Amino acid sequence: MQLAGVRTAAAGDATTISRLLADVIRGSYAGMLEEIPLRRLVSAQCALPRIRAEIEIPGGAPGWLGWLVAEDGAGRLVGAAACGVPVPGEGELYALAVEEGARRRGVGTALLAAVTDRSRGYEAREQRVQLPVEADPALPFYRERGFTALGPKRWSRTV
Repeated sequence: MQLAGVRTAAAGDATTISRLLADVIRGSYAGMLEEIPLRRLVSAQCALPRIRAEIEIPGGAPGWLGWLVAEDGAGRLVGAAACGVPVPGEGELYALAVEEGARRRGVGTALLAAVTDRSRGYEAREQRVQLPVEADPALPFYRERGFTALGPKRWSRTV
């Protein structure tokens, strides 16, 4: 799979982002979270009306920098990320999801780089992420990219 690029999400991407995010959450946390907390996480993070509204916020809301998507060479969405700078100087990675078949091919790295660049454009000097579980399967990814623990599920790095 060749990565075609990362771009700002468009209104027509909402359904694919919702599905992709739900699939990644279910695949990553099944067996780590009990059924009800897993369903709540999917419901809270993947609601289609929420994602549509977040994509279509005219001019953005204070601190919200939007959704980005990664496409493969055929134009198919294989990853998505959302970010913001809710507090001056502190960027927040709200979501980062890569389709299982596209992992370990640079998609997550490209999305994180794009989110980081976007956050720096709004004067973020630090980037944070909140993970759903302490032994999150994404921890090696974040550690390799310089994130260090602020707490059991909260990680940060200087950007």
